[in-house]
Amino acid sequence: MTASSNDGTSTRSSIRSCATGRQHELRRGDAVAVVTELAAGLRSFSRGGIQLTETYGDDQIAPGGAGITLAPWANRVEDGVWFLDGRKQQLDITEVSRNNASHGLLRNTGYAVLAESPEAVALEATVFPQHGYPFLVRHRVEYRISEDLGLRVRQSLTNDSAAAAPFVLGAHPYLRLGDTPVEELQLTVSAATRLVTDERLIPRSSAPVDGDVDFRSGRHIADLAVDVALTDLRFEDGAARHTLAAADGSEVSLWQDEACRYVHVYVSTVYPDRSRAVAVEPMTGPANAFNSGDGLRWLPPGESFSMEWGIDYKPGTAGQ
Repeated sequence: MTASSNDGTSTRSSIRSCATGRQHELRRGDAVAVVTELAAGLRSFSRGGIQLTETYGDDQIAPGGAGITLAPWANRVEDGVWFLDGRKQQLDITEVSRNNASHGLLRNTGYAVLAESPEAVALEATVFPQHGYPFLVRHRVEYRISEDLGLRVRQSLTNDSAAAAPFVLGAHPYLRLGDTPVEELQLTVSAATRLVTDERLIPRSSAPVDGDVDFRSGRHIADLAVDVALTDLRFEDGAARHTLAAADGSEVSLWQDEACRYVHVYVSTVYPDRSRAVAVEPMTGPANAFNSGDGLRWLPPGESFSMEWGIDYKPGTAGQ
């Protein structure tokens, strides 16, 4: 049977009774995280019973990609087409409405457990050579609740191929502050440049942030609806930090290390049972990097690459 945690999500079990497979529950102090077998996703993270990420039911897969990890590319590849040494590569079209290949090759893959403890779990899945991506790579995702009760995530890619493999890594968490309506929250993102996209959300140019996509001084969500990649992040002590804050001073923040030079902000109006939901997505490169080369890295044979991100919480006056 599947146990139940105090935040309403399923805990780790030896039986795949959830649509997202085995549920790995991590605990330390008042911090609880639930990580899924499917896509090595973050299903929930809470502090003291306060939900800090959007979640979903046992019978659902992650709506809107909530919490999933992304490899060997994040976001989109236009028409699913790119070129390797002059030869056309055709990926499966997984975003049919815009005719793009979206969010990598492991979204529907179960990850194997490499190691686990009460406060941490390490998962791994393999991308095998296939049409559109003729490389053998392994994606490892390690979740840990740290001593300060923040959540730390490390994503690594290892190339087991005989040739250098192109990649972009990313993740798709949605942030929240308990039951506070998202419309009442203020979002701050330390980014100076936005990517200008066409109607298919493929970047065509860049420009300084302005209007609804300038979050440097904070913007109330209210009726905001944006879907934009941002870069030229401000890093302090090796991390860029983006924050959702409530009027009582409580905050949930996502930080990303200097390997992640891009962040995607998506304010959804279609998340189940929520009028709005805010995804803040750390990425090493933007959409269509396989064609533009922006943020694209090539991993030599036998080598590994890692990026780190995490979620922190600061209580407000009512929680102090």
